[in-house]
Amino acid sequence: MSVLPAMAPGAGAERTARRRRYLMCRPDHFAVTYSINPWMDPLAGADAVKAVAQWEALRSAYLALGHEVELIDPIEGLPDMVFAANGALVVGGRVYGARFTHPERHAEGPAYSQWLRKNGYSEVLDAQHTNEGEGDFLTLDHMILAGTGFRTEIAAHQEAQEFLGRPVVTLQLVDPRFYHLDTALFPLGGGNVAYFPGAFSPGSRAVLERLFPDAILAGERDAAVLGLNAVCDGRNVVINAEAVELIETLRGRGYDPVPVDLSELRKAGGGPKCCTLELR
Repeated sequence: MSVLPAMAPGAGAERTARRRRYLMCRPDHFAVTYSINPWMDPLAGADAVKAVAQWEALRSAYLALGHEVELIDPIEGLPDMVFAANGALVVGGRVYGARFTHPERHAEGPAYSQWLRKNGYSEVLDAQHTNEGEGDFLTLDHMILAGTGFRTEIAAHQEAQEFLGRPVVTLQLVDPRFYHLDTALFPLGGGNVAYFPGAFSPGSRAVLERLFPDAILAGERDAAVLGLNAVCDGRNVVINAEAVELIETLRGRGYDPVPVDLSELRKAGGGPKCCTLELR
């Protein structure tokens, strides 16, 4: 994996960005017509044109940082397919397929698995247990953090570990606003993370404190605008612009925040990470 060209250093420790390969889905059919999480209000709806423009800005941000972006064709009738992170977990060239909780999203799992099979991934597991891909599985260098409590079953954590051959650490989510792990935590690279403690059970907070004593802790105000639904390449952090305090904290720790506006997609409970599946 190649190292991106050096940019002006931020304050604090020097960080190294590494080129990533992402899969995204243009929100041509985006809408809020049902409610499967606390963010969704069908009566309020969403502006599809604005959502597309915001998504295009996110894609442009990745390309400007030197990352590669692949595209999967959106499917009419699947308004949440834009949230590509939920479609699979891809680690070491292996694909652990998604099996969605809600019937409104059931067809997304096979659609993503089919794209991955057609694009060079021969080892694809059709999951037996409910899981929502990188929504609840976040990959670090030597382990995978896995969320449960609202969408993904603990049995899926075990299934993923057996298939991928990597340690999987279970974390219990307790606040319905943070229904996926990627709404409450994101990897920073170098074996560290940022997270909102209030999203987790007491036992899971203790696990995080033990595993990541140098973690960046976000406050509720930044978490409530999905500031932790962010994507870090080791140096640059693509993050919701409204998470102002977290942005300053990241900058103080040597990261380069790249603020984006995904306020329209947030009406369905999504942010930068939700729109981004990493192809490892």
